[in-house]
Amino acid sequence: MSRIVLLSVLLATLIVVGTSAPAWAAQLDARINPNTETSPFKITYLKTVFIEYPNGGDLFDELQGKEWTVGGNADSSDPGVQELIEQLNRGIANDGSQAQVDDLNVTYDFHLKARNINTSIDYRVILEGTLTDYVITDDGQRTLVDLGWRALSTDKEIIINDVEINIPINILRDNEPEAYTYFAGTEAEEVLGKHLMDADFILEQPLTNWHFLFDPTGINVDAGTFGLDDEIAGFVISTWTMGESSIREGRQVEKVFEAEIMADQLYIVRSVQSTDSANLSTIGFGALDSLDGIEIVGVTPTPPDDYMTTSTGDFPVLIVYGMAGIAAIAGIAFFFVSSRSLKNEKQGQQGIDPNRLQGYETSDASGGYKTNRGEAQLKDDADYQQTRSHYDEPSSPPPQQSPPPQVTSSQDDAACGCAASVEMGSECDCEMQGACLCDGTCRCSADICKDQVNSMS
Repeated sequence: MSRIVLLSVLLATLIVVGTSAPAWAAQLDARINPNTETSPFKITYLKTVFIEYPNGGDLFDELQGKEWTVGGNADSSDPGVQELIEQLNRGIANDGSQAQVDDLNVTYDFHLKARNINTSIDYRVILEGTLTDYVITDDGQRTLVDLGWRALSTDKEIIINDVEINIPINILRDNEPEAYTYFAGTEAEEVLGKHLMDADFILEQPLTNWHFLFDPTGINVDAGTFGLDDEIAGFVISTWTMGESSIREGRQVEKVFEAEIMADQLYIVRSVQSTDSANLSTIGFGALDSLDGIEIVGVTPTPPDDYMTTSTGDFPVLIVYGMAGIAAIAGIAFFFVSSRSLKNEKQGQQGIDPNRLQGYETSDASGGYKTNRGEAQLKDDADYQQTRSHYDEPSSPPPQQSPPPQVTSSQDDAACGCAASVEMGSECDCEMQGACLCDGTCRCSADICKDQVNSMS
């Protein structure tokens, strides 16, 4: 029973984690080409802040009916973008990686909408740029690529176009100063002060836990007919994907931070940031490795001839076939044991010996028609208690049937010749013959008999 409960819990866990929310906090998408000096990447940061006022209050009056959007974009020529590039590269170096962000475009969008019970502020920042210095060595046969740059994060204030884009509370401070006074100096300020550009978990999740696939489309001779990019012609593509919430990859849950503010009314501030996801691709076949604690990948133009893998990267096909073989052996063993069990069972008649049964007629004639109905009963009742059906057993003994009454003649047949004639349907012969052998008990209706009876009386 305990094993059944454990399996049920595990199944429920798989179902729950398999249906987690599809919105992500940090979404990283990068394709690394080891044959070029730079490669593109894109990362999106998302967060939502809720300001709740269940009982109304002055904060509700201040935000009621308001809705606004602050957005914009900038490239590497903007001083704020240059500051962001510097901060990202400093964080990458602190993580031990040699790669660097070379170019960057920033797009930001903040949207506030007030409702009757709460106000929501949606934050979105998108970084699109290029990486460089990610190739560690290249000996002509295999290229070592640095993948330790994945945590593109900074906790510093980043001002672009006079808009601070990294600390959520700052946009509220700059656009709603009256509402900001309710949060200043409270626990809510700490919740709203957590930086938006945070992708540390993408680096903290080891690449060995990511799903791995490689696509050999590029080496097909007719790949160009499908509009395949010339950049990958002659190569395979290796892809690592992170973001699944499961027992193997780890339970991933959204990040929720909450604080209460007691002013004229109770106000609740909640920051919601979902789990991270990432897709990393390299041109060529990539094999994971580690160098001085930094995760790297060894890239070759084609996979090894003897390489077999599944999407997890560390689960050889040989093991899959082995598990299938074990299942087949278990099935054969099951059928063998079942066959042996059937052979050991008694064959033939297993019930009551027919020689101990006798027929008993249960139907009777009805006019000129008779049905042949009957039942079988034991000749003796020695084993009746073992063979009888307890379901047919009456709850109380049936009443004893009295024998049918004996039919007695209502008249005496003595010395009544007409009585015998009645049985033959010729009672009138007595009168036709002019004689009758009668006595006082005869009830013949013929006149000669009545006279004879009267004379005898």
